[in-house]
Amino acid sequence: MENQMFCFQCEQTAGCAGCTGRAGVCGKTADIAKLQDELTGALIGLSRAISGKRRIDSKVYSLIIEGLFATVTNVNFNADSLREITERVRKQKNRLSPKCSACGTPCGKTDDCDISEIWNGDEDIRSLKSMILFGIRGMAAYAYHAEVLGLSDGEVNEFFAKALFSLGEELTVEELLNIALQVGEKNYKCMELLDKANTGTYGTPTPVTVPLKVEKGPFIVISGHDLYDLKELLKQTEGKGINIYTHGEMLPAHGYPELKKYPHLKGNFGTAWHNQQKEFADIPAPVIFTTNCLMPPKDSYKDRIFTTEAVSYPGVTHIGSDRDFTPVINKALELGGYGEDRQFTGINGGETVMTGFGHGTVLENADKIISAVKSGVIEHFFLVGGCDGARSGRNYYTELVKKAPEKSIILTLACGKFRFNDLNLGEIDGLPRIMDMGQCNDAFGAIKVATALAEAFGCGVNELPLSIILSWYEQKAVCILLTLLYLGIKNIRLGPTLPAFISPNILEFLVKNYGISAVTTPEEDLKNIFG
Repeated sequence: MENQMFCFQCEQTAGCAGCTGRAGVCGKTADIAKLQDELTGALIGLSRAISGKRRIDSKVYSLIIEGLFATVTNVNFNADSLREITERVRKQKNRLSPKCSACGTPCGKTDDCDISEIWNGDEDIRSLKSMILFGIRGMAAYAYHAEVLGLSDGEVNEFFAKALFSLGEELTVEELLNIALQVGEKNYKCMELLDKANTGTYGTPTPVTVPLKVEKGPFIVISGHDLYDLKELLKQTEGKGINIYTHGEMLPAHGYPELKKYPHLKGNFGTAWHNQQKEFADIPAPVIFTTNCLMPPKDSYKDRIFTTEAVSYPGVTHIGSDRDFTPVINKALELGGYGEDRQFTGINGGETVMTGFGHGTVLENADKIISAVKSGVIEHFFLVGGCDGARSGRNYYTELVKKAPEKSIILTLACGKFRFNDLNLGEIDGLPRIMDMGQCNDAFGAIKVATALAEAFGCGVNELPLSIILSWYEQKAVCILLTLLYLGIKNIRLGPTLPAFISPNILEFLVKNYGISAVTTPEEDLKNIFG
């Protein structure tokens, strides 16, 4: 029986092999999957039209970034929206190569790519092309957010086109491996750009305790990664008696001075993104999704969901580029919120969480940390970061953190932290044992801290008392992993399962050259780390 779709880009893909039926595990239908493949093929066609041309309008690269972002898991479920983006991509291609569309003897050099040729190709080639494609999809999300704040990088933009072009070419395993590492290199530059954009706009994050209590009265929940949307929402709700609560990856916003100065930014609602269908079921407030992490909303609360930017779902109100949040504000006032304060908890029963330990704050305490390591007060660092998900086995990360030695510091980022960020593990020499460094894109900060510590101790990152244990779900985790590999960081533990798109031969290469391994049990992994 012929597959109705094929998608294996996320961690929860069916059977750890690929979604092939009428709908994927993420909720996108086979029709949407095909439209996303069509959009990807059109983007490769556009990259072919760009190839060899010296000057390309920056708007073309912005469109490439938008198109790639729209194909990230849990972003765009809207057929009309995907068709509209694809049409714009093809118009740009025809503008760049006007003679091709009217040619009587077409050579095919600027044709759209049939993505099925990748999915059905040689196993190792498919694996590497998938790694490149999923990596640039994740990188596009970071480039998109930086661009919203007015920053872009010509080298990064040009690489998007180069990487897309490679997907339609007959290249060797060695050539594709090289491009995959280039994805890691350019993504590091991209994350650095976004870090500059965020800190330059909103200030350097500082530690803050965030309550999980929702106060009585009207409120709005805002999810995703885009801090600009939050800032605009805070400005538009000022003085209206509406409180604002973050959700998921928006939690680190509380650490930024230019955001936390708004007194109606009150706290955080809910836990990680995959719990939203349960947590939003009876909420008397609207929810805004600014980026990915949208699950198909249930009818019981669909009328309370709003989307912005690249996020789109059929039948859900979309806030345009003018960012006029009036419909959301009116909905919040209509619903009225809770009649009394409601105390919620994290998954471990905690009533507060902390965030704001960006690289600026951590490095301000570098002398203290170095002294604590040299004196034996701190013996080990764990970077436990990445995406959360619903697959069983993700309690591994909770148990690992609980069982980590008392003289260890837990650095964390991205939404995987919701498995343990409400735990109170105490302090070491005045430093909290759990330090939330921010969103997934703030992996740049974690890398910066690691390299600074290595320099201070006169060793390489791989010689530090540091263990990197990652949970992954979607494509932004892929590009971060490629960045770590590009930087030569070894012995990364990855889970809860290994990516379905990595073939046995490519996995063997990664194990042999980088020491990548799958997580096992907390007890066994800790034994091996300290053995």
